[in-house]
Amino acid sequence: MRGKDIATQVHRRLIESLYGEAMLLADEARSYFDEGGRAEREALDPMARVSFSCESLKVTTRLMHVIAWLLTQKAIDAGEMTQRDALDPSRRLGPPPVTDAAALAAMPEQARQLIEESIELFRRTARLDDLQAEDAPSVSPALSMLHRLETAF
Repeated sequence: MRGKDIATQVHRRLIESLYGEAMLLADEARSYFDEGGRAEREALDPMARVSFSCESLKVTTRLMHVIAWLLTQKAIDAGEMTQRDALDPSRRLGPPPVTDAAALAAMPEQARQLIEESIELFRRTARLDDLQAEDAPSVSPALSMLHRLETAF
């Protein structure tokens, strides 16, 4: 097996593994924030309840961005999208929602764990997104415009 083939298989396995992890975490977060954490949320003071709700939205946002990025990677592997198209800023991961350390410390244990796991998954995925952008060959703007003109006529 050639080096590129091995790298492609490793990449696919990594994407599949991260996708499974993201989907599992999304299901756990939905279950907790929609149902299981209701009693914990209600036991908090009003401002802490608002913070709890904000953090649940941040977890969801992080996970949905990660899942969308991973689906883009699957589309590349399936030949449905080019690597170049995936580097469009609209398909990149972008910045994560930020969780305040004090707010995190005030969360119930299970909420805190889900928040931390979503932050870590986003961080790992962001590293892959950054590496992918670094590895992309740079194309001169003039050459890019020439190619678009050639395909237009």
